[in-house]
Amino acid sequence: MAGPHLPAYGAASLSDFPGSLLATFGGDGDNTLGLEPASRVCLFLVDGMGAELLRAHPGTAPFLSGALGRTITAGFPSSTPTSLATLGTGGTPGEHGMIGIQMAVPGEGRLFNCLRWTAPGLPIDPEVWQPATTVYQRLTALDVDAVYVATAAFDGSGLNRAVYRGVHHLHAESIDERVEGVRHALQAPRTFVTVYYGDLDAAGHLSGWGSPAWLEQLAIVDRMAERLAETLPPGAVMYVTADHGMVNATDKVDVDQHPELMEGVALLGGEPRARHLYTLAGAASAVEATWREMLDGRAWVVSREEAVDSGWFGGSVRREWLPRIGDVVAVPYGGCVVIPAETEKLEWAFTGYHGSLTVEELNVPLLEIHR
Repeated sequence: MAGPHLPAYGAASLSDFPGSLLATFGGDGDNTLGLEPASRVCLFLVDGMGAELLRAHPGTAPFLSGALGRTITAGFPSSTPTSLATLGTGGTPGEHGMIGIQMAVPGEGRLFNCLRWTAPGLPIDPEVWQPATTVYQRLTALDVDAVYVATAAFDGSGLNRAVYRGVHHLHAESIDERVEGVRHALQAPRTFVTVYYGDLDAAGHLSGWGSPAWLEQLAIVDRMAERLAETLPPGAVMYVTADHGMVNATDKVDVDQHPELMEGVALLGGEPRARHLYTLAGAASAVEATWREMLDGRAWVVSREEAVDSGWFGGSVRREWLPRIGDVVAVPYGGCVVIPAETEKLEWAFTGYHGSLTVEELNVPLLEIHR
C-alpha cells in the first residue's frame, strides 16, 4: 500500500470553503477555491457522499453526476465532527482541535466523545472545547443571514453549539420540510443556508456503501438536490459537498482478542479507521512498535510527532490541542478496522466505515449549481 493520501489543506479542502465563502460576501477570507460572488448561497451537505462513491453510481444519481465538477478533500480524521468543525470555522483540525470522535481530555484520564458530546465526570463546555469564532458568526457581522436547516434533535446539542454557533436553526424533519425551509431562507436578500442530510451515511454504516439500502438513499439525495436547485432564486448558487466518503470493512481486528495491543495503553480513543492511543508514561515507543508489528500491511502507525509533522492535521497544531492527539496514531487502510468488540458493540456491527487517509474516505465532491 502506498503512503497516506494527505488532505489538500490550503488548496482544495473543506477548510478552504468557509474563507472562500466569506470572501464572496465581502469578508476577509481568502477565496482559495475561486467561488463566484452571490448574495444567496445554499450549501447542501450530504453526510458520507464521497466523490469516489458518487462517481461509481452515475445512473443512481443522474442529477448530481451531471453536475460533477471538482473534487476536494476532507481533513483528518475523515469524520463528521472534524469536518463539521472545519466547515464551521474554516480552520484545519490542528487549528480547531476537533481531531477525532473520541479524544482524551488532557490531564484528566478520561475520553470525550464529541459526536455524542458525552464524557464521564464533569460536562464539556462546547465554547471552551472549540473556542474559535465560527463562519456563521462572521457572516452575521457582514449582515448575512446564516441559517441551518436540519432536524430539531440537533438544536442545542453540544456538537452543534461547538460548530454551528451563530446560525438560526430552522427545524425541518422531512425532505419536503427541508426543501421548503431552504426556499424560505433564500428569500432574504443576503443569506447563507446550510441543509444537512444524514441518512446516506447511516445506510452506509449499517449495510455498506453500494448496498441496495445505500443506493436507495443515494437516489433520494439526488432527487433532493434537484428539488433544492429548483428553489434557487435568480442569481443564487448551490454547492453540494460531503464531510467524508466511506469504505466497506473486510478485515475486522477485535482489540479484545489481542490483549498485547493494550499493553502500555491507558486510553483507546479515536475511531475504527483512525485510532488515538494514549499511552502510559514511557510506553509510547513500545506501543508504537507493537501496533506497527501487529498491523503490518494493514495500517499506518506513527507517533504523535510524526503525524503532526507530516501535516495530517494541517500546517500546524495549536500547542494546547497536542495532548488531544494520541501519543501513537494508528490509521488502518484497505478494508481493515480496529475495534474493541465488547465496548464498541455498535461500531463492531457496522459494514461501512470512514476516518482514514485513503482516497475513498478523503475525497468529496464540490458541485456548483447556478440559477
